[in-house]
Amino acid sequence: MSTTRWLNENEQGAWRAWLEVMRLLPNHLEDRLHERHDLTLTDYQVLVEVSESAEHRLRMTELSHRTQLSKSRLSHQIGRMERAGLVVRTQCPDDRRGQWAELTEQGWTVLREAAPGHVSDVRELFFDILDEQQVAALAAGLRAVADKIGMNPATGCANARAEMVERNGAEGACPDSANPDGD
Repeated sequence: MSTTRWLNENEQGAWRAWLEVMRLLPNHLEDRLHERHDLTLTDYQVLVEVSESAEHRLRMTELSHRTQLSKSRLSHQIGRMERAGLVVRTQCPDDRRGQWAELTEQGWTVLREAAPGHVSDVRELFFDILDEQQVAALAAGLRAVADKIGMNPATGCANARAEMVERNGAEGACPDSANPDGD
């Protein structure tokens, strides 16, 4: 019989602060993006991921992985962004099952206009509050957590494990891609 390893006072304080930041920060950032550019935080994340990919296009499967959106949720998200003129969906010429999300000129313009204000908001609400040592410690700690969760499907729920198996086994990248992730 195993015993529960309860959180100590420091761990409990860190965990609760993390939960509070995760509730508050995205809402503040999204409110500001919406006010200034009529974007959601997810819109912005999709625009950034696609813009940073080769030829400003990214396989939908890889975009789902990078944004942590289910395939269904991503499909709805991309549909809404297509109607807004920010992205288009195109077929992968060498894989009939594969689709790309491609940034439009309007999407690129909106991203370039939104990015400076968003970075200022991230600085104001997050980095300007911390000193360099705190940023370094936070980066190292969060990287360790992200690496453990991101690299080990066994730490996730059954749905996350099934999606990872499907993503890695059932749908590869277009043959014309530079790497197996399609970007």
